[in-house]
This record gives sequence, structure tokens and C-alpha cells, in this order.
Amino acid sequence: VQLQASGGGSVQTGGSLRLPCAASRRTSSNNAVGWFRQAPGKEREFVAAISWNGGSTYYTDSVKGRFAISRDNANARNTVYLQMNSLEPEDTAVYYCAVGRGSRPSTSLRDYAYWGQGTLVTVSS
Repeated sequence: VQLQASGGGSVQTGGSLRLPCAASRRTSSNNAVGWFRQAPGKEREFVAAISWNGGSTYYTDSVKGRFAISRDNANARNTVYLQMNSLEPEDTAVYYCAVGRGSRPSTSLRDYAYWGQGTLVTVSS
């Protein structure tokens, strides 16, 4: 499974971005997908995750009510989206998508087997 995350860019506080994550193989449609981020000098942290069928979603507390994760298993590339609204400077990081080892979403990096290359999000005040 190869993943490609995109959609990053520079926005001002309060702005929005949508990050798509496209998988190269349809096997990922049976797996949970997560988004993580890593700010400069900090460890990679969980942001959001979605179950294989989109029925369950998890968010870290700092993004609840501002970010939304969704997935489209109908298209050929099994795209998962992270819609980010009301962005804050603290959201500045490289964002990574990852395919889980199973169908249930998890907040742990160890539960994800495949990782994309990351896309940079910069939020200025």
C-alpha cells in the first residue's frame, strides 16, 4: 500500500484546508486510516482516525469541533480526507496519513503499518 497525502499549504489563523490521502491499492478499504502530525522539535502525535467503513471516528481533544475526517471507499484510490477549519498556529506541523493494521481506528502509531510522506501545514497569526 502506498499513500499520498496532499493539500498542505500556508493559511492565516481561522482559515481552512482539506487534506486528501489517497491509497494506491484497494486493500486499504478494509483498514482504518489515521492522520498524525509532527511539529518541529516535537514527537509525532495522533490527530484523527476513521474505521474501515467510516462508521467510527476518533479525534484528539485539541481538534474536536474543528477537524473532520471522512473517507470515500468507492473511488479507485480509497481517499481519506481531513477537513481542517478554524486553524490555529498550534496546528502548524507536517501531517501524515497512515493505514492501520486492522479495521478499527487507533490513536497509537504502533497500530499503523503504512505511512505517507507527509504534507506541511503552516498557520500564521
